Amino acid sequence: MTEINFTLVLIASFLAVASPGPATLAIAGTSMGQGRLTGAALATGISTGSIIWACLAALGLSAIMYTNVWLFEMMRYLGAGYLLFLAYKSARSVFSNKELAIKSSQGKSSSSLKSAYLKGVAIHLTNPKAIFFFASLYAIAIPATASIEDVLLLNALIISQGFLVFQCYAFIFSIGRVREFYTRMQRAFETCFAAAFGFAGFKILTLELSQ
Repeated sequence: MTEINFTLVLIASFLAVASPGPATLAIAGTSMGQGRLTGAALATGISTGSIIWACLAALGLSAIMYTNVWLFEMMRYLGAGYLLFLAYKSARSVFSNKELAIKSSQGKSSSSLKSAYLKGVAIHLTNPKAIFFFASLYAIAIPATASIEDVLLLNALIISQGFLVFQCYAFIFSIGRVREFYTRMQRAFETCFAAAFGFAGFKILTLELSQ
């Protein structure tokens, strides 16, 4: 391979971004529970995580992490721990005696939006899937003969594609009827989120790496 196959890489990137995972679950739960603005802030944080990983991959650092087990192990444990923490938070709200209620996005403070943004960054920076994707992208999909312009263009397209997908999730799950349904089924949703985050954290924690 002497040049980048943009179409193939973008299709693979779309499937990776759009498939259910910690990022999409977090966006769905935040958008339904706290509104479109907060969901969009979290989605922007996740996209920022993609930018960071793309830059690290371009510098060769993600490949170094991918090939040095102790570095990857450190990120794996951090990611699993964070997902288990999110599972705990969802489970705690399910078993709380307080009435659950969705939070309005009206008058949302900058601090709460910043918190949602940083949560999105943390989710993606501790997501081993992101490490695998960008390390594999530079190891397999980008030939050594590729120009700097083509590499920058591909990164820009992947990041833009992810940003649009995540923002679409934030919009869809913040629609009035979706939020009304969430209100009626909130404990069930929180139970599902707790189980999904817990399962994802457990899978990452028990991931076996081949040397």
